[in-house]
Amino acid sequence: MNGDNLIVLATLVAYKLVLVGVGVWASRRNRTEGDFFLASQGLGAWVAGLSYAASTSSAWVLLGFSGFVYANGLSALWMVPGIWGGYVAVWLFFGRRLRAETAERGHVTPTDFLTAGLADRSRALIGILASVFILFCFIFYIAAQFGAAAAAFETQFGLGITESVLIGAAIVLLYSLLGGFWAVSVTDMLQGALMAAVAVALPVTALIAAGGFGGIADALSATAPEGYLDITGGQAGFVLIGFVLGVWGVGVNAMGQPQLISRLMAVKDEGARMRGFTIAIVWAIAVFTGMTILGLAGRAIVGGAADGEALFYTLADQLLPPVLAGLVIAAVLSAVMSTVDSILLSASAAVSHDMRLSRRFAGKEVLVSRIVMAVIAAVAVWMTLSLPATIFARVLFAWSALGAAFGPIIVVRVLGLEPKAWAIGTAMCLGFGLTVFFNALGAIGADSLSGVMAVLGDWARAPGDPAERILPWLPALAVLWWGSRR
Repeated sequence: MNGDNLIVLATLVAYKLVLVGVGVWASRRNRTEGDFFLASQGLGAWVAGLSYAASTSSAWVLLGFSGFVYANGLSALWMVPGIWGGYVAVWLFFGRRLRAETAERGHVTPTDFLTAGLADRSRALIGILASVFILFCFIFYIAAQFGAAAAAFETQFGLGITESVLIGAAIVLLYSLLGGFWAVSVTDMLQGALMAAVAVALPVTALIAAGGFGGIADALSATAPEGYLDITGGQAGFVLIGFVLGVWGVGVNAMGQPQLISRLMAVKDEGARMRGFTIAIVWAIAVFTGMTILGLAGRAIVGGAADGEALFYTLADQLLPPVLAGLVIAAVLSAVMSTVDSILLSASAAVSHDMRLSRRFAGKEVLVSRIVMAVIAAVAVWMTLSLPATIFARVLFAWSALGAAFGPIIVVRVLGLEPKAWAIGTAMCLGFGLTVFFNALGAIGADSLSGVMAVLGDWARAPGDPAERILPWLPALAVLWWGSRR
């Protein structure tokens, strides 16, 4: 290992020790399930806002979104208004009802909110169904994040993928097991701040290296493919409309993410919620703007033959001194860990609380939750090593499936409707099932389909994936409206 790598390693070790220290501190505050999963509804504005932002964005923004812009050009920007709109919907539209009802009824997980008011047997059955969907999606999600961590270690230190994945998983699991929601939220706040700093500094450096906006425009005009600098991406008519709706669907599906909804359930009061929203949306504007600049500047600097999801590392290595490069790698690992820790906690809550496993071990609820968390992490590590896929593809599939399964139910509950148990279960299955169906159908070649399936296959392969990200919401909302007590 050369001197530069030793500097980077020392930076990373110091940073990780801070995170583990937070886990040790937070472990003293966990006495009940409510402490472990919702921090006793005690999150302030900065912790809630930055931890939400870091959890929702993860490695797919630093690596995946910058690579998406690098590959697709200005048409990728249609995704951004949808994502910012998701922040507004969750914080301003959902936030008041989520926080107030959690305090009033003692909810521990988002599934408690979904099933409030139902008979105990119905709540138990829907809780099991929701937990199965959460586990399925979250294992894909965690595997994508572990893959991003492995790429960081491989790029900087030349480690093999197995060693890289195990190191990243061990660090996250250690402080999550120790500290629960308190540790996850406080470390996410620290990691969100680091991500924002790097998401501004590296793009500014790349912008200067590319000769400013004028230099980027000149380079891309000469070398980029047709449609790259066109906001429509060379698309028109219904294809363009479908593309825009599909990429906006990424923001729409934020409304059904358990790991994000938990932040609003845990915020301590209305003042903290409103200040937290301001912090989160400013963070989102800064980070997505930075990654847009990085993607375009990267295309001008390295050309079009690079791996888009490695662009972040490539530019950091070329443009920054070793200590700053170490911070960049730390920022990527922060993005990974800020998502994985939240997802591990939500998945653990789904199994131990929503499946009512912890009730069988009275007085040992926190221990049960920790064991479940470790098992889920182990399965995700296996999937990372066994089923390779791009970070962007894995995350967006899991994100869409969860959003369609839970988002419509949360929307109608916040609007004051009270769906019956059969409507909630049916809507959950429709949203999740249709997302999986269109995702799988889109992977089948057009020549292999005929008749109605061929038409549906064309929809599933449409630019922006509108069939996967938007269509599943429509029948789910219809069922919930029909099956609500009015």
